[in-house]
Amino acid sequence: MEINKENVISFYDQFAEKQAKTGINSRHLSILNIVMEAGLASHHSVLEVGCGIGTVSHLLANQVKKGEVLAVDISPESISKAKEIWKDQTNLQFEVSDMSDFDKPNKTFDFFVFPDVLEHIPVDQHSRLFQSIQKHSHDDSVVVIHIPAPRYLKWMIENEPQKLQVIDQPLDSGDLIKSLTSSGFYLDKMETYSIFFKEKDYQYFVFRATKPLYQSTPRSKWDVLKDRIKIRTKYGILK
Repeated sequence: MEINKENVISFYDQFAEKQAKTGINSRHLSILNIVMEAGLASHHSVLEVGCGIGTVSHLLANQVKKGEVLAVDISPESISKAKEIWKDQTNLQFEVSDMSDFDKPNKTFDFFVFPDVLEHIPVDQHSRLFQSIQKHSHDDSVVVIHIPAPRYLKWMIENEPQKLQVIDQPLDSGDLIKSLTSSGFYLDKMETYSIFFKEKDYQYFVFRATKPLYQSTPRSKWDVLKDRIKIRTKYGILK
């Protein structure tokens, strides 16, 4: 079957019902924790790309009581369900968009969240997507990307393809970093870790807007000493 935009929309329109039955799971909570640890504050504005029926959107909106969340998805059915499910959250808005024509004049966001969506977007569209993100960012903007670990997704493709979505591609970490770097962000943190399987099934990246450093601030000697003592104690280094 040829993969085109209509096929993708149709798949996720049907997938929306499954999402509604699943509810909040460990992956959603893990994404929330990663975003919070990256510095999400109550006054921040968030753009979530690939929101589905808004499960992560809801969790994020709960944390930005003085801010706002705009969540977008390619599936009209998913957005329709999201609007109904979370209609009481006044700081949470939903829009149908595949980001190809996303344009909010003079609007910037503090956080951009990609909750397991990039692996479903053809790689040749990533560069344009990140350029749009750059257009709506400012000097302190943060991009959080969560994806299936490429090694684990390759195993899924070979062993359990029936569980995959209409597009499910392993993403090269180096290419992803290069794309974000070209769009004005630098890699602050990256980790491959386990949620459901011991083989480390997920991976996340935290990128921050690149801006020049104007000073170099030394850590206190006591903080440096504490780190040294901690490592010496851990490995039994006496001298």
